[in-house]
Amino acid sequence: MKLTHWMFACCLLATSAQADIEDARDLMEEGRFEEAYDALWPAARSGNAEAEDLIGAMYALGRGVEQDHVRAFEWHLRAAIKGHPGAQSGVGRHYETGQGLPAPDLVRAFLWYQLSAIGGDPDAAISIGEVVKKMTPEQIEHAQQLVEDYRVWLYPFR
Repeated sequence: MKLTHWMFACCLLATSAQADIEDARDLMEEGRFEEAYDALWPAARSGNAEAEDLIGAMYALGRGVEQDHVRAFEWHLRAAIKGHPGAQSGVGRHYETGQGLPAPDLVRAFLWYQLSAIGGDPDAAISIGEVVKKMTPEQIEHAQQLVEDYRVWLYPFR
């Protein structure tokens, strides 16, 4: 009986977080970024990957918060590790451009773009195609090895 109550409580929390995220998306579309940030904060602090990704985007673009590429990278990375394809592309972009990092890293950019593609991000293939143009064959080979290492961890059934 207690397990059923616990499962019901978890479902309510998940539904509430999703509603907050949808409300935040609506606020973002209206240009009300400070309010969107406040709506996303509880879900992001609780580890919701969608909310983490949106907060990362807000920091990357300076919408509702002061632009901060380091914080954007950190928020995107939190969501990416949880398998969020959009955040994985965001991490790839940080590595490709070096924004929020000490320097660009094309191997890791390829890695995260490829993981994003595996996760279903339709735009990731374009990013992969662009970053490959900048890489040496050795870098591509190393990146592909990393993809295989990460794939089994993030996407064990794909």
